[in-house]
Amino acid sequence: MITGTHTVLYSLNPEADRNFLLKVLNLTNVDVGHGWLIFGLPPSEIAVHPAETNTPSELFLLCDDIQHFIQQMTDVKIHCDPVQNQRWGYLTYLTLPGGGKLGVYEPLHPRPVPMP
Repeated sequence: MITGTHTVLYSLNPEADRNFLLKVLNLTNVDVGHGWLIFGLPPSEIAVHPAETNTPSELFLLCDDIQHFIQQMTDVKIHCDPVQNQRWGYLTYLTLPGGGKLGVYEPLHPRPVPMP
């Protein structure tokens, strides 16, 4: 039934953020026409958290080594917030070239097997 996920990032500078995904994170992509790129992602997971209200969904990228990731971002002048040591992982937020924030964490929790 479900074959994947399609995530949308909204941006004040979409071209800069697309270039970041393309040239810094080196994500695979396909041009769906007129230079509009859709980027590939590694396997994903989804969790449901309790909340007082139904708030907008969040997107976090996962990495194997948060300190190494931050160093890679620092090398290309992408700002990362200080690492937060959460019970579920080591979390930072990077600032996209378009000004938005994107969460990245090194999980400490077990990971599900990707769907076939």
